[in-house]
Amino acid sequence: MSAGPEATGVAAGTELLERAISYTRGSLALVTPGDLSRPTPCTGWDLAELLAHMDDSLAALLEAVLDRRVLLVPARRPGDDSSVPSVNSLRLRACHLLGAWSQLHADERVTIGRRSLPASLVAVTGALEIAVHGWDVATACGQDRPLPEILARDLLAAAPTVVREADRPARFGPAVPCDAAAPAGIALIAFTGRAQGPWH
Repeated sequence: MSAGPEATGVAAGTELLERAISYTRGSLALVTPGDLSRPTPCTGWDLAELLAHMDDSLAALLEAVLDRRVLLVPARRPGDDSSVPSVNSLRLRACHLLGAWSQLHADERVTIGRRSLPASLVAVTGALEIAVHGWDVATACGQDRPLPEILARDLLAAAPTVVREADRPARFGPAVPCDAAAPAGIALIAFTGRAQGPWH
């Protein structure tokens, strides 16, 4: 992904999305009912709230691929009183999303608000959020489940394009200082503002 997501075709974006979903499905398998009240690396969210947010994100990505547009709605905030989706429903929605995304043509675009974006950029953005939240879920469950290094390296290359300063602190917290020699998985977690990890 050295060319960046703007130059990456839909097929490549879908492949990255597939790897992110595969990793996160494994993290979701760790969740038990007793974990839902546990805190997560997402400040202010317990695991139940994080799962509800993930369900919203997957729904938005599915809207993007089915309708070629995403309606902008207020983001779910910590403390929202929302129903908690089942882990199984999240995993099924992720599979449905991937199947739908694989049907896009190379020149497809998605309208978000007033902007028309390459579908590849939307796929990469979705992959980043899905993968990082997969790490959040595993961490909340007390499991050390690093992001696969190749996946993390590809996402890290795209991260400066899809995570802008305007996204902080609404979508992502401030970047956490990280050793330049750290593995890509740790660097990505630090870049997305996760406050827990071995780099502290």
